Amino acid sequence: MRALKIILFVLVATAGVTMAQRWGGRRGWGGGEGWRPEYETCKTAREVPSHSTGTPNWTNEPGFEQDVFTFARIRRDRARPGSYSAGHWWTDFPDSDLNLSFRVQQVTSMKVDPDGRVIRLTDPDLFNYPWIYMVEPGSLQLREEEVPILRDYLENGGVLMVDDFWGPVQWEVFRREIQRVLPKRSFVQLDITNQLFHCVFDLKGPMNRLQTPNVGQGIRSEHDHVTWEIHDGEECKDMSVNVIYDDKGRIMVLAVHNCDNGDGWEREGESDYFFHQFSEKRAFPLGINILFYLMTH
Repeated sequence: MRALKIILFVLVATAGVTMAQRWGGRRGWGGGEGWRPEYETCKTAREVPSHSTGTPNWTNEPGFEQDVFTFARIRRDRARPGSYSAGHWWTDFPDSDLNLSFRVQQVTSMKVDPDGRVIRLTDPDLFNYPWIYMVEPGSLQLREEEVPILRDYLENGGVLMVDDFWGPVQWEVFRREIQRVLPKRSFVQLDITNQLFHCVFDLKGPMNRLQTPNVGQGIRSEHDHVTWEIHDGEECKDMSVNVIYDDKGRIMVLAVHNCDNGDGWEREGESDYFFHQFSEKRAFPLGINILFYLMTH
């Protein structure tokens, strides 16, 4: 009976995670956590409790607290109507931000802010952060006043990374909003031979070998070998990394499509299989490569 109860608990928990991810943050736990008041007031990732298995703590040398890389997550509005499965800006927060930050400091020469930041595009501090992050951009809605600010940020050296959006419907929502910001520029899909994929970890192709799904699907993939998700009625099988360059060939926008790196960062402690197959082999190496490449180019 005890063994049966454990099996049922695992099945229910796995189903809960899957539904939370599938419904893009409307209910559930972790990435599917419902709205909380502190989401709209917090300035750092440390102000919100962990939604997973806890996050690491570390400090930097006295006097160098500001001379560090900072994970800067953008607080934003959600488009309606749009993709029914696209989530909110706080998906995977705060664990993904803090876990990736720790891993970057652990395996590279970069020093990283142990707290992270949460800001709106209208925040005067925006230009203090050379890298900003948006999750679930398949629900992105930019305010009119945010469009010229983001354009100035990107054209003056900043870079936007987006992650965890799936299928053509969510891609079109995101593409449409970025066209408002950079109307004369188009996305270019990176090939696995690009230096970005080899600057810290030597990542091998094909590109789908780097695909990370939500944790529920990731755990099931041990048996069904499916690493993609279904959104808006589409099987989103093909992962891609897409960028917009400036006139000098510098990346301004980087979009990881049909992939959920955030779950790979956030959920690293929840499943031994998920950690070794996705967090360790895919999500962390790709995230670290992206950050290191962008901060050195």
